[in-house]
Amino acid sequence: MGVLTREEILKEIRRGTIEIEPFIEDQIGPGSIDLHLGEEFRVFKKLRNALTVEDNISVEDLTERITTEDSFTLMPGETVLGITRERVKLPSNICGWLEGRSRFARMGLVIHMTAGFVQPGINNRQVLEIGNLAPFPLVLKPGVRICQLVLQRTEGEASYQGRFMNQNRL
Repeated sequence: MGVLTREEILKEIRRGTIEIEPFIEDQIGPGSIDLHLGEEFRVFKKLRNALTVEDNISVEDLTERITTEDSFTLMPGETVLGITRERVKLPSNICGWLEGRSRFARMGLVIHMTAGFVQPGINNRQVLEIGNLAPFPLVLKPGVRICQLVLQRTEGEASYQGRFMNQNRL
């Protein structure tokens, strides 16, 4: 149950057990795959009343979906949902972890709040919980290598069958 290195990731891609679309070989580092920010965002509505956190809550009801080919400005303290440009398909014996890139984290950019786990057997684009912890606005540009996916083998096999299994848009 170790982290896959560049050579192991490339072997799995060549075998077709891992799929990244679109894929450029130079986005694979020594132990992770860089993923690019897509053009879709979900911006939270300004609510006046408290929101009760319950199982049936729908993020679609709390947000407005926007697309931009240019940029999106994230204000200090603000959170927005973004999505990766790449679709990632994993086999039932590999899972992953979304992590920020240190160059952006050092500027106060957070790419996931708590949901950084990528389930085995997924076939989707990854949603990012993007936050600005900096004291100044951050301009997000689609196409930037915003995060990295660290992959590891599982003990046993499992496939995610949840509601976001084939998510390809926000």
